[in-house]
Amino acid sequence: MRVELPLDHLGELWPKKLRGARIGALLHPASVSSRLEHASRILERQEGDLFRLAAFFGPQHGFLGQTQDNMVEWTSYEHPRLRIPVYSLYGEHRDPTAEMLQGLDVLLVDLQDIGARYYTFIWTMYLCMRACEQNGVAVVVLDRPNPINGVTTEGPVLDLVYKSFVGLHSIPVRHGKTIGELAQQFRDEAFPKCRLWILPMKNWNRQIWFDQTGLPWVMPSPNMPTLDTTTVYPGMCLLEGTNISEGRGTTRPFEIFGAPFIDAERLCSELNALRLPSVFFRENYSQPTFHKFAGELCGGAQIHVTDRNAFRPFQTGIEVIRCIRKLYPGQFAWKQPPYEYEYEKMPIEILLGGPVNETFND
Repeated sequence: MRVELPLDHLGELWPKKLRGARIGALLHPASVSSRLEHASRILERQEGDLFRLAAFFGPQHGFLGQTQDNMVEWTSYEHPRLRIPVYSLYGEHRDPTAEMLQGLDVLLVDLQDIGARYYTFIWTMYLCMRACEQNGVAVVVLDRPNPINGVTTEGPVLDLVYKSFVGLHSIPVRHGKTIGELAQQFRDEAFPKCRLWILPMKNWNRQIWFDQTGLPWVMPSPNMPTLDTTTVYPGMCLLEGTNISEGRGTTRPFEIFGAPFIDAERLCSELNALRLPSVFFRENYSQPTFHKFAGELCGGAQIHVTDRNAFRPFQTGIEVIRCIRKLYPGQFAWKQPPYEYEYEKMPIEILLGGPVNETFND
């Protein structure tokens, strides 16, 4: 059966205690209904019957998805049609200020997560929950599917010594939860006084992947174009902590990786000899149009997943880095800070959620 989103049934699901409330809404381009109508339009139409719409908020990459890369900030502005503020939570502020929340009774959150700890939308929600708890504002989270299923977990649990904007609470890399379930965990473990409502989906079960939901895929961020990208991301995002291109600036980010100094044939031979579960590394050449090695020819590989239920993306990402370090010890390098607003710890360590030497024997 097709999964039905709470956004499709807002009238029947909206809490009676919150009727007439003055609300703000944290949204991004993938905040759409099953018919691809954006949440801002639905909220506008429901205004007066259920609540009063007073403000929008947007996470990394913008309310409109207008910024491409990490640490590219955007500024708040006035919504041109509704004449209400659109507050940036990826710029001067990463959590809403008391001034932003002033006059609001409720902050509604409707974000499509992708199931990996590094993905910053869940941490924007986390910071919003903290701010709402402090300012007496209720939080309503519209649940959405975990696109890479809600069963499989993988990777280390974050050591809070290494917390950052790619990890603020102790969860595994591939966390296996929906955004609503994460909100419940954050409330239970970090924000006990946060007044939280989670509006449920219908017909979702933990085993299914996004393409089994019957819902349309909308890019939650500019470098997450397909479900295939999402499938490999929990491991291949680790390349952001290195000088190896993770495929930004190509048509298959995170599925394609490489560098000008890599011999693609040799690398793929070494990686395929590892016989990692349900993955084949195909020799590939790319010329990124932006980001690492823009305009340069990179040798490397494209990841082809043969059985997504058996595939282990985090393990795969670790072995890719180990192999490149072994083959190119003089050219491989760890990326230096800053990375996602962390200016001291190594990017690879905040991605791993722990010291690099525990994983790579440095």
